[in-house]
Amino acid sequence: MVMFLDTLRFTAFVLLLTSASFISRAGVIKGTVRGANKEGLAFANVAVRGAATSTGANEQGQFQLRLPAGQYELVFQYVGYRPHIEPVRVPGGDSTVTANITLQPEAYNLGEVLVKSSDRDPAYAIIQQAQQWRAYHKREVAAYRARIYIKSLGRINDTPAKIMGLFKLGPDIKKGIFYLSESLSDFSFTQPNIVKERMISSRVSGDSRGLSFNRASAGRNLGFYENLIKPAFSERGFVSPIATNALLFYKYELVGSTPQGGVTVHKIRVIPRRRTDPVFSGFIYIVDESWRIHSVDLNLDQDAQIDYVDNLHIAQQYAPAPGNANVWLIQSQQVTANLSGLGFKGSGYINAVLSNYSNVVPTYPTPPVAKAAPPVVAEGKDAAPVGQETAAQIRKRKPDLRGLSGQVRKKVKQAQRDTLKNDPFAQMGRNEVQLVEKGVNERDSAYWDQVRPVPLTDEETKDYRTKDSTEVIRRSRPYQDSMDRKRNKFEPINLVLGGYTHQNTFRKRSVSVLPIPQIFQYNTVEGAVLNAQATVSQRTDDRRFFSLTPVLRYGFSSERLSPSLLASWQLHPAKRQQLGLLAGRTIENFDKNSQLTPLINTVYTLLDNRNYAKLYRRDGAELSYLSEPVNGLNLRAAVAYFDRRQLYNTTSRLLHDVPGRAFTPNQPVSDELADTGFGRSQILTLGVSADYKPGQRYINRPDGKFNLGSKWPTFNAQGRLAIPSVLGADVRYLLLQAGVRDNVPLGLLGTSNFRVNVGGFVGRQEGLTFVDYRHFAGNQTLLSGNFSEFQLLDYYRFSTNNTYLEAHYDHHFNGFIFNKVPLFRKLKWQEVASLNYLTTAQAGHYVELGAGVEHILKVLRVDFYSALQSGQRLGTGFRVGVGF
Repeated sequence: MVMFLDTLRFTAFVLLLTSASFISRAGVIKGTVRGANKEGLAFANVAVRGAATSTGANEQGQFQLRLPAGQYELVFQYVGYRPHIEPVRVPGGDSTVTANITLQPEAYNLGEVLVKSSDRDPAYAIIQQAQQWRAYHKREVAAYRARIYIKSLGRINDTPAKIMGLFKLGPDIKKGIFYLSESLSDFSFTQPNIVKERMISSRVSGDSRGLSFNRASAGRNLGFYENLIKPAFSERGFVSPIATNALLFYKYELVGSTPQGGVTVHKIRVIPRRRTDPVFSGFIYIVDESWRIHSVDLNLDQDAQIDYVDNLHIAQQYAPAPGNANVWLIQSQQVTANLSGLGFKGSGYINAVLSNYSNVVPTYPTPPVAKAAPPVVAEGKDAAPVGQETAAQIRKRKPDLRGLSGQVRKKVKQAQRDTLKNDPFAQMGRNEVQLVEKGVNERDSAYWDQVRPVPLTDEETKDYRTKDSTEVIRRSRPYQDSMDRKRNKFEPINLVLGGYTHQNTFRKRSVSVLPIPQIFQYNTVEGAVLNAQATVSQRTDDRRFFSLTPVLRYGFSSERLSPSLLASWQLHPAKRQQLGLLAGRTIENFDKNSQLTPLINTVYTLLDNRNYAKLYRRDGAELSYLSEPVNGLNLRAAVAYFDRRQLYNTTSRLLHDVPGRAFTPNQPVSDELADTGFGRSQILTLGVSADYKPGQRYINRPDGKFNLGSKWPTFNAQGRLAIPSVLGADVRYLLLQAGVRDNVPLGLLGTSNFRVNVGGFVGRQEGLTFVDYRHFAGNQTLLSGNFSEFQLLDYYRFSTNNTYLEAHYDHHFNGFIFNKVPLFRKLKWQEVASLNYLTTAQAGHYVELGAGVEHILKVLRVDFYSALQSGQRLGTGFRVGVGF
């Protein structure tokens, strides 16, 4: 492996020298692309005619293109403007050629379109053709490779005096650019949606160690050949203007048509039928006869229900693939946005430019026939038209070559050989979508001046220069200490709402304390409780960390001190390998996963005479280890020994006495076990838990592995074994459980989430206490700690030492219904429905049905539930909690 890495580094070094030699003989073409009003056209596209080389302009319309000596024709394009072809000669040496171009607005002529004797706009006929050919064009390229340059920028235009009128701004929050990064990557695409990306270089303004989070695959979420576009910034997604059902959501107007590069392009205005629909407005450009997308110029405004976004603009430009005019590929994509929220105002953009297309393999053996009906293209996960790889075949890397022309067959076979042998992407894992190797952020500014296809604006140049030149100062101890003095300034409101953190940035150390509601608690077992704890965290230069949390808990009524210590180590700088230790005395709830937080129990105990919390004492230690040995598989193993003791109420004091209501004993009430008291019990346990998500996609970076999800659900299996007669342990049992969970996107209808667990106690049991029973997180208060659990179930009523099946389902409609109601749409409230189910020997069939509203004031959720047991109605109730 070491030899292989050395060879790889040497090869990269040789290639870098070779490219540097090539670049030194190249010339630079630079200039500005302007519109008719003489203002720069932001992100205009500039391409070399007949070649795979292209670039884009910056926000000010400035461009640069590095080419070897020779004669070229440059094609300047901008959505809505007439393309311009400019002949340019690049002399030898490091020469610079200036080409300032002014584009004229395209003259779209309605007279070129045959308008039949109908009052329907001719745009509808064009859109219907595009709908019929949508699936064809979505799959017309079986595979290709390209280079992609991405620049991301975010700026703050205005700031409030205080956030929400409470919190002062930190010293780092200022007007101007707060984030600027660039990345250059090579990536490959294979149908149906397999993307492999290797980042070549990365730069983050003001952070020489920083790694950009730019990704080529993220931009593919804005593919308008999909019926529903699901960008990362939206929960519900948006209907494409050429989706199968687009006519239900859009109205269309043909602005006009114009010849461009040998084809006729139709400019169509896209108009939402209803403001409440998840749709775009703007323009889409369709190529006549082939009915493919030429470009898009679309907008989303506040009606799109995107939090903190005032408006968002998406522009895309497509062009024929090098050497194949029958296959079109995207050349550039820009996403710009104006943002506001919490008193802040800002703007930003992500600009992606694709070039150096190679290994372009058409899916179909022959080009489509003009004006002919499109072939039938199935869109199932393993469906494919004639001549196209099926998804299953692609996954096996064995394309079906039947029906392909000899030339295409040869290209596919060559692509296969490259992938399996010399292709750098072949070194990536099967589900690895991006590889960011160590050293990509070590390029200097001279390197970026050579390879950057899009020139920096004056603002960006100043940001790099200022932040990079002051980075040494900002990383120095005096500077960081001075900033820490401002950050660490104590504000009483912070301790009340979120706790307090004292940072030592230079030493990579922090100390955090809990907010007051978690420090001071109350229960009938301990009385007033002082739960004093602080977490000390220490990070290392290679991104490992260590945290230590000492706890001193004291109950003033029980007069009992409970000291404990919690420690956690991240053992590897990039892989998930954590070691945990818990030691000492703790006061525990019988159900460790209970929704009943100390704050909720304190409020109900002091103000409502309801001491829901049932507690016991635990002395001992637990050692745990967490790792991800292979992609998608997370393992946790733990060994623990505890001496457990029953506790009793020591106080009945409260703030508000409800007549006729008394506190209950500190002993859970269960249908299955009449007497839940246990006195004293000692236990030694071994526990193992495994979560597995097949096909999990991920990003590999020097600073860690980042999981992106999978089309498969997550499967879970766990077991806990209590071993008797060791260290005085007197409990024997074996508890096994298996489960599955997932979230399922259902397009415009929203997203469903489900979780199912089945398990039980196996074999002989000895000394089993109610602590060891399988508990189900119920709720008897108005406040919900977790909407994914039971909401009307008594805390311990159906706890069991037998078999059980538990299921939870909720569906978030993401505004599918409420967006049609003006008031709800303005408030941005969203609807949700849920179902909870439990079956045990005692419970029979217990069901909860719920309906609610979330996103109230952005963070609150209110649900109404009804409970039934074996068909008999048990009760109803409202629940309030946090729901994003």
